[in-house]
Amino acid sequence: MKFSANLGLLFTEYDLPDAIRAAKTAGFDAVECHWPYATPIDSITTALNETGLSMLGLNTPRGDADQGEFGLTALAGREAEAKAAIDQAAAYAKAVDCPKIHVMAGITTHPEAEAVFVENLVYAIQSVPEMMFMIEPINTIDLPGYALSSLDQAERILAAVDAPNLKIMFDCYHMGKMGGDVVALLKKHFESIAHIQFASVPDRGTPDHGEVDYAEVFAAIRKMGYQAPLGAEYKPLGKTIDSLDWLKTFSA
Repeated sequence: MKFSANLGLLFTEYDLPDAIRAAKTAGFDAVECHWPYATPIDSITTALNETGLSMLGLNTPRGDADQGEFGLTALAGREAEAKAAIDQAAAYAKAVDCPKIHVMAGITTHPEAEAVFVENLVYAIQSVPEMMFMIEPINTIDLPGYALSSLDQAERILAAVDAPNLKIMFDCYHMGKMGGDVVALLKKHFESIAHIQFASVPDRGTPDHGEVDYAEVFAAIRKMGYQAPLGAEYKPLGKTIDSLDWLKTFSA
């Protein structure tokens, strides 16, 4: 298996360019990130060129973090900000040769949230048709009120937008946290998935322990023919470099 280091959680002891370098040294095949926007683009491209790693994906801006915002795209009345966030993400992604953007829905219970989400996603896929946009169901335990929490809802949104460059980012942790059978869900929704992430359940740690058997999950993913790097998006207990025994085990 190939693995991507999600630098939103891994190697956070470094600034982003040095985190890319650390991921290469540790043996990762690619990187991805959450919100790189405060980091100059030139420093990212320099690190990517030095290491030969690719940046697989990044998130749209989350909004006002101090107010607890976690995305803007499904927030009624914030459509202009949501579109500006999509534009910002697309410009940054293009500049660092990143092919995928996770469009963050946001926390809201507004009855029109899904319709607003669809409207803004249509804007995204029409504005940047060469980019792969992704939506990610997030579990309701860690993030109650997030506007997208199930794969069935994600499939409904994909059907409403009806575009080949909108797919699902499938996080095994979020699906397992909700009590789902991760392998069965991967098989059911495989054709709609553009990227897969993982962490242990329930503690969001390394994948070599917990309720989800990642030896089984990774074997199933391989059997389904998925060949892109899988996103390691877990929370190390200390320095990331000290948490990587699993990488040797599962890379074999």
